Parts: sequence; C-alpha cells; structure tokens
Amino acid sequence: MTTARGAQRRRAEAEDAERAIAPPHRQAAAEVDLSAAERRREILEVAAQLFAERGFKATSIRDIAEHVGMLAGSLYYHIKSKEALFVEIHDKALDAAATRVQAAMQACDQPWDRLQAACAEMLEIQLNPESLTLPIMNNFRSVPDDMRAPLVRKRDEFEMIFRKLVDELPLSANIDRTIYRILLLRLLNTADDWYRDGRLSRRQIAEQIVTIFRHGVDMPVRLTTACHGKEAPMVDNQSTG
Repeated sequence: MTTARGAQRRRAEAEDAERAIAPPHRQAAAEVDLSAAERRREILEVAAQLFAERGFKATSIRDIAEHVGMLAGSLYYHIKSKEALFVEIHDKALDAAATRVQAAMQACDQPWDRLQAACAEMLEIQLNPESLTLPIMNNFRSVPDDMRAPLVRKRDEFEMIFRKLVDELPLSANIDRTIYRILLLRLLNTADDWYRDGRLSRRQIAEQIVTIFRHGVDMPVRLTTACHGKEAPMVDNQSTG
C-alpha cells in the first residue's frame, strides 16, 4: 500500500514538473478540459469572487490560477492582465445589475413602486451575488489611480438608473435630490455589511427603506433646531407614534 502510494505521489510530482517546463501550448492543452468559453467564464467567476473577498491588490494572478486549477502563465491565454480582468468583471457586474433592476421596474407605473422594486432587486443583487453580479463595484480603495477613471464612468452610467428614479419622485422642494440619491445608493450598496437574517424578508426591508425615504413627502415635516436660533415646531403625536 505504501509503495503504491509512493509511486502515485512520484508520478503526480513528475506530471507537475513536466507541466512546469512544457511549452505554453502544451500546458494549456493539458489543463483545459472545458471549452475555451467555459474556461474563461470560470476564470471570470473565480476572479470576481476573489476580488470581492480580498480586494484588487491582495488578489494575485497566481491566486486566480490556483483556484481554477491552472498554472499562472497559462492564465494569460485567457486574459490580458489583472487590471483588464478587473475592469471587465466590474463592467459585466454592473451591466448585469442594470438589466435586473430595469426588468424589476417594468411592471410598475408609479414612481414609488418603481423605487421599491429597484431597491428590492438591489438587495437581492448585493446579498445573493450570482456569477458575475458581485458587489465589487463598491470599493475602489485598493484599485490603482490610473484604473479608476473607466470604473467611475461605468458606475456613473449604472447610477443614472437611480438618478432618473429619484428625479421622478414627488419630493419636497427643500430636499436635495443628489444627496437623497447618494444616501439611498450607499445604503443599498453596503447591504452586505449591515444585513442579517431576521424577522423581515429582503422585500419587506426594501419596503421599509422606501417608507423611510418617503417619510415627510406626503406630510412634510420641517426640522428646525434650537442651535440655529430657530423655534422648534410643534410635533403631531400621530407622526411620532
């Protein structure tokens, strides 16, 4: 038994050594059992997960290659660079998210209903990342400065969905729509940090988010404070109950 295991181990080591010194085309041929398209899809999914978990800087080409069962050199048959891979994954993630959010809103006519549908879908995207739809778009801190411009442009393109949504809402004139949108997106984009399974479903949480962001729209409440030298308004008990 020991002899057999030793022979198997030596054979595996020999195969690894052969792959390491083999020409690139032989390495790739030995490693790729899947079609090129399937293999690339796997690389994108694995890289997306690693980028989401570790950030851009802490994820190496070797890490990605090991997780897909390839040699690092062979990975370059499928990608140009780590930077190009990150940008591609980021763009695909936002394209997929945009498609899902827009589809979720299609059945809704009223602005508040559309906002609730968009919020519910964003929570699903953030909390149930499927394939390339991952929350990697939320953190650019580990990304080199020269990579940020195209990432920010793509993010702005995605956020245009929420810009239009907020523009359609019947908000009070004293509410700044830009700040409103930023707060809403920050809440949705960080759902993975604050969400815990509990008494409310994700759809119910989306409903609560819209209820909170709608508060004061139908019955505007002026918030004044003594520190500004203004008299505090009388509060209706029904609004605080």
